[in-house]
Amino acid sequence: MSITTESAPFAKNSQMTEESAPSVFKQKLKIYKNLVLIGFAFLLLFTAFQSLQNLQSSVNRDEGLGLASLSIIYASLVLSCMFLPTFIVGRLGCKWTIAISMFMYSIYMVCNFYASWYTLVPASIILGTAAAPLWTAKCKYLTETAAEYAVLEGVTSEAVVNRFFGIFFMMFQTSQIWGNLISSAVFQTAAPNGTVSEDVIANHCGAEYCPQSSSNYTNTNLERPHQSQVWLLLGIYYGCAIAAVVLVSIFVDQRVTDLARSVRAKPDLSEFMATMKHLVHLDQVLLIPLTMYSGIEQAFIAGDFTLAFVTCSLGVHMVGYVMITFGVTDASFSLIGACLVQYVGRVPLFLLGFVSHLAMIITLLLWRPDPDNVYVFFLISACWGLGDAVWQTQINAFYGVLFQDSTAAAFSNYRLWESIGFLATFAYSNFLCVRVKLWVVLAFLLAGMIGYTVVELRHRSWNSRSRYDLEQCQK
Repeated sequence: MSITTESAPFAKNSQMTEESAPSVFKQKLKIYKNLVLIGFAFLLLFTAFQSLQNLQSSVNRDEGLGLASLSIIYASLVLSCMFLPTFIVGRLGCKWTIAISMFMYSIYMVCNFYASWYTLVPASIILGTAAAPLWTAKCKYLTETAAEYAVLEGVTSEAVVNRFFGIFFMMFQTSQIWGNLISSAVFQTAAPNGTVSEDVIANHCGAEYCPQSSSNYTNTNLERPHQSQVWLLLGIYYGCAIAAVVLVSIFVDQRVTDLARSVRAKPDLSEFMATMKHLVHLDQVLLIPLTMYSGIEQAFIAGDFTLAFVTCSLGVHMVGYVMITFGVTDASFSLIGACLVQYVGRVPLFLLGFVSHLAMIITLLLWRPDPDNVYVFFLISACWGLGDAVWQTQINAFYGVLFQDSTAAAFSNYRLWESIGFLATFAYSNFLCVRVKLWVVLAFLLAGMIGYTVVELRHRSWNSRSRYDLEQCQK
């Protein structure tokens, strides 16, 4: 991505020539400041949302309300991906798109205080509509500032993009730790007094869990926590969401490109057309299965693993503790992976993500949950988090590398197909048994890795030809 005066990220950074070392250092510091602030704001917001998402299948289990609300969120997100991100980001700029979208997330937190079809359905639509512009603005902000930082450093933009996304997702994934720590502390007194029989756990939990038959047997682990505890938790989560809005609104710098584009943006079908036209890229088409898998695996761990394995076998008070392990591993390897990719490249990391999730899917298909072996729940969660760290950081970075000339349309496609993965998983969650869901997850993992392998080979071949052509010109 070339950097011109028009596309410089900050007003006083537009002149890139004949700058003193202190001036360059200040520019670098400013870029890093914004990176950290955006990462911390997302940490706060998703401390609330991701942990609440993890609990929806357990806390709002009646009539499938919790999972239905999640499926509505991602259905709205799918539509939003096709029509809104480019227009909203163009009209508001990256900074204000992020801030306003975060506020719309907070509405969902409020409506959970009185969870019903009349409150959660509208709130889910609002949140889903805001999600696509939020993530598109974030990805665009990081990609463009990474390219600017690469010019200052005199290195390739690919290396800096990987580094920036690694730092962001390291911060972002710690939201699983704090949010789940909060939920576990609040729900600790909700631990069931009775002991669930081994037969019920062996025959109705884990891969054997079926939503349709859950009312045919007694399992005290599946009982909802007291309403006062739910309200306390939601109050904390709402405070986190509002803090994120304030942080971005006051402290994150707006880009010059935001100001320039805000004048030209008009509501039309350009976003839909740009998203659809981007599908003419063979690489984009080949990455669809893996991008969908990114949503499917996150939805599975949040909706099915937490309910069918953890809540059903151990109780809702253990969901947070088990998912903390997921968050720690996810956050740690997001940063470690971003550092390793500079030395070993993408391929070993993608293989690591593939092997870790393949092993866990097979384990979940064969293993029967045993409350006496609690460590197994934590081990599975940790390995799943390791794989998720690869998918979240490396797929995002790969999109940024492959489609540098069409970042908005590319990341809109990323959110579109990832959201379809979320949507499909939450939509069929109330109707399929967990064993069937695991086979679906496995199928998309295999298809996704095949598509990625083809894209990687094509990308390497193109780079080889480009280097050869350059050498011939120099001769």
